[in-house]
Amino acid sequence: MADTWRVLLTLALGYVTGVLSGMFGVGGGAISTPGIRVLGATAIEGVGSTLPAIFPSALSGTLRYHREGMVFWPLVAGVGSVGSAAAVGASLLSHRVPGNGHLLMVATAALVGLTAWRMAAGTSRPVRVGRPPAERSEVRPGRVVVTALGAGGLSGLLGLGGGVVLVPAFSEWLRLPIKQAVGTSLACVGLLAVPSTLTHVWLGDVNWVYALPLCVAVVPGARLGARLAIAATERGLRISVATLLGIVAVVYAAGELLALT
Repeated sequence: MADTWRVLLTLALGYVTGVLSGMFGVGGGAISTPGIRVLGATAIEGVGSTLPAIFPSALSGTLRYHREGMVFWPLVAGVGSVGSAAAVGASLLSHRVPGNGHLLMVATAALVGLTAWRMAAGTSRPVRVGRPPAERSEVRPGRVVVTALGAGGLSGLLGLGGGVVLVPAFSEWLRLPIKQAVGTSLACVGLLAVPSTLTHVWLGDVNWVYALPLCVAVVPGARLGARLAIAATERGLRISVATLLGIVAVVYAAGELLALT
């Protein structure tokens, strides 16, 4: 009975993760990683077991954004190629971080908190209808490389999709309009998740009791999240999810710090 409830709760967690992934261009690890920890996963399983669900979630949401012309594919290619190498390297380093995985989880909570703050503080940018993202942006090679290294490193080291870096970077640093930033980030997240997932599977960090239900449930959730984001106002979405992520960050960081002490 306990195992049945764990699977059902993991499915529910996966659906919520998919919705948030589609809405905000993140991999969803910011929610699913602490979520499966609460359900009984070890700290290092929390890093590895959420990664297999990122690709199907990102693919589902990306297809919806692509139909609306909200994915900047040249940027996806640049970030995917550089970030994939960073993801593999960071995955291999994950076992060398002290604290039996708890410090990684504290870092995850800190990044969730940062994401919440950036979402709440973000403002809408006027968009001229009819101009492609490339003409509105400041996509410089140096900035793309730095962004890709940061996102790939987070994907491999912390089990996140990298969207916690990509969405703010695309929107505030590369100056993409917010919906294009979300759609492009989601496509990049899917690419970065592949090498991270394969490396953590090889390391034995993936517990499929959690990973499989997440993979199943994120797909419909991501489709719904993308549809809601495309139709909704940016400010309302930012505030609602920022509040949720802020609560998760504070509660989860406190629990992991207590475990360390």
